Formats: sequence, structure tokens, C-alpha cells
Amino acid sequence: MNPRPELIRGLTLTGAIAINVGDMVGTGVFLKARVMTCNVGSARSVLLVWVAAGLLTLAGSLAYAELAAMMPEAGGSYLYLRRAFGRLFGFLYGWTFVLLGTAGAQAALAVGFAIFLNVLSGGALAQWHAGFSLAGHPLALSGLTLLALAVLWVVALINCVSVTGGGRIAVVLFWIKVLIVLLIGVAGFSLARGSFAHLGQSAVGGSCEGVAASARGGVAGFGAAMLGALWAYDGWNNVAPLVGELKDPERNVPRAFIISTLLVAGLYLFVNVAYFYVLTPTQIASVAAQSAVATEVMRRFLGPLSVACTATALAVCSFGALYASTLANSRVPFAMARGGLFFRALGKLSVRSHVPVRSLLAQCGWASLLALSGTYDTLTDSLIFAEWLFYGLTVAALLRLRRSEPAIERPFRAPGQPTLSLIFLAVTAALILNAFIATPHQALQGVIIVLAGLPFYGYWSRRRAAL
Repeated sequence: MNPRPELIRGLTLTGAIAINVGDMVGTGVFLKARVMTCNVGSARSVLLVWVAAGLLTLAGSLAYAELAAMMPEAGGSYLYLRRAFGRLFGFLYGWTFVLLGTAGAQAALAVGFAIFLNVLSGGALAQWHAGFSLAGHPLALSGLTLLALAVLWVVALINCVSVTGGGRIAVVLFWIKVLIVLLIGVAGFSLARGSFAHLGQSAVGGSCEGVAASARGGVAGFGAAMLGALWAYDGWNNVAPLVGELKDPERNVPRAFIISTLLVAGLYLFVNVAYFYVLTPTQIASVAAQSAVATEVMRRFLGPLSVACTATALAVCSFGALYASTLANSRVPFAMARGGLFFRALGKLSVRSHVPVRSLLAQCGWASLLALSGTYDTLTDSLIFAEWLFYGLTVAALLRLRRSEPAIERPFRAPGQPTLSLIFLAVTAALILNAFIATPHQALQGVIIVLAGLPFYGYWSRRRAAL
């Protein structure tokens, strides 16, 4: 009898960094400057928020790096929570992210990619429509939806080939993304007429279209701006589920987390300084809600071409984030299945490529259904709440395991403990509380999605016990 295939450690350090950066650098760096400027009211405050969010992300990354180096297997937070708090917590994390975080975000990225290409096509993709009925339910298809479905499946099929090849493609996308952000910043400094004096100005007089008065100024404004920045940093732990395929994980895990976080923080600060060099805070706060600050910056030296250039940059970044998310997050249902807490078929690897092909295709199928139905928007509205709930629990797992298993080998020990983790947990608690105050419907919806996993946990636990 042939032994079952196992994961291959074919992912290099460069590939791991590329996957983490690829998931972080999406559309936030192009879109969030306007709202954040309205939230905190000045250029310096916006830059301070980016620094604060970057430091918080780094604190979380250090905690994840210690856990991942200690448990260099596929699964990420599913493994860490299961070991620290038991199978139930690990399952609820996996359940929530398979249902909500992964597929919903991937559907949104695919649809976003199609929307940006539609801008480049002059609206041609949106003009095609078709309607049909499925099991008595009317469904509408458009060129945008078809393109979104196509990119979901193309990305999934590419990742079925091998983790080594997937990592190489991620590196190519990584360099393209980095160059895009750098080019926007460098072009702003060198081609546009600006002034560093703008960094000392406020956004007084900005129209702040669509930004609620309650989210401007003071603690509330700073908190709202932090959420925007943290959304742009989201994906900082994306490499964790792939650690089972990373070469020399004891050394490369902390390097991947730390380098990717510092690199993205540097890129974000650089391009935002460029924004404020070209435009005053008042001008940035007055950018139309449906536009991007990057477009207005490029308009100063590209004119009408700026819209097409921004759409291209957003499309590339959306595709790169989708690719990185698909590659990494398919390992969570795979690990759950291997642990007996999910569909057993998803725990099988391809004999040829040693990749969890079934998990990849199942993830893509669910994301496709969400893209078709349009329900991904409803799911992703609750994403921030659910994400930070489990980010906090994972960092708490580090503190728990340091006390309950002090003798276990730790190739990397996160510095500044327990202080950094306690600060991270305090900010996490504040964000969760703010979610219940500011968006109670979405927060409650997130709670319901998490708790909906309980009966399924009971089913798979009984099934596991019966085997």
C-alpha cells in the first residue's frame, strides 16, 4: 500500500514574503487616504495612523512568527488555537474563515478586478447581460460576473500545479506591485509640482463626501482612521497556513513575517507622503468618493491618462491579492480535514503535485457561488469583526502556550513579551467594542456566523470519535 502523499517544502523565503506582501498590498493604499484625512484632519495625523497601524501589525506578526516557527505545519491559526484552547476554538476559526473570510474576500477581489478592467474597456464588459433560471431562482449574468468567475478559476487552477511554481508566480506579482507603488510615489515627487509644506497643513474646508461627522476628529476619528489603515495592512498573517510547505521554517518564518510587514509599512508611508507632497490635505479630503487619491495625484502629470493608469494599478493589485489569498488559505480546510474536523475529501493531496487540489477547488467553488449571488458583500461587511476576534485569540494563544508549555522548543521567541501582545489584545478589544457601537448589525452578523459553526463542530466531533 502506497503511503499517502505529504506536503512538500518547496516554498522559498522570497516566495513567502511575496505571498504576504501580495495579500497586503491591495486597493487600500490607493483608496484610503481621502477618508483617513477626513477622519483625523491633517497630513501628519494620517502618517501617524499609518505608523501606529504598522506597529500594531508588526506586534501581531511577531506573535504569529513564534507560533508558526514552533508549529511549522499547514493550517495557521487553526493549529495554534486548537493547541492552546482546544479543538472547538480551532474549528470555529476555520469555519468562519472558510465561510466568511476566505471565499467572501476572494469573490470581492475577483469582482473588483473585473470592475477595474471594465473601466479600462470603457464600460464594455458591463454592457453584456444575460438572465436564466436555476432551480426556479432567477439569476442574472453580466460580462463583469463572467470575468470574475474566470479569474477565480484561472488562479485556482494555476495554484493546483505546485507550491514551488505558485511561489514563483507570487514573486513576479510581488515585484510588479512594489514597482507600481514606488512609481506612483517617485513620479509624484519628480513630475508633479508640490510642496513638503503640505505636510504641516490641516484639511479644513475639505468636503469629505460620505464621511460621517461622528467619524471626524478626536478619538472616534483616530479609531476610524486606524480601521482604514488596518484594512490596508490586512493579509499580514497570510503566510501562516503555508508554513508546512516553507523551506527551513525555523529560520524563514520570522524573516517572512518581519520583512513583509516592514516592507509594506515603508511603501505605505512613502506613497502617502507623496500624496501629501502633490496635494494639500484639503484637496485630498475633497476628492470625490468614487475616485482615488492616486488618480488625482497622477492627474497632475498624466492628465486624462490618470484614470486608466489607476484602474490598471488597482486591477493588478486585486489580482495579486486574490492569487496570494487563494494559494495560502486553501491550506486551512485541508488542515481541518486532516484533523478530522471537516470533509475528509479535502484532506487529500494530489499524488503528482502534493498540493491540496480538492481544497483549492472547493474554496474556488464556494467563492464562485458568492460572486454569482452577490452575497459576498454581506459577508465581507462582517469580516473586520471576525478577523480581529480571531487575531486577538491567536495572540492570546501565544501567551497561554508560553505558560502551559514553557519547555517546548521555540526556534524564535517574539521580543517584548508579554507587553506587545497585551497592547495588541487591548487594541483588538477596543476595535471589537467599536464594531458593536459603530456597526452593530455587521458585528452581530459576525457573531451569528461564528456561532453557526457549533452544530457542525458537534457533527464532525462525533464522526471523528466514531472512526
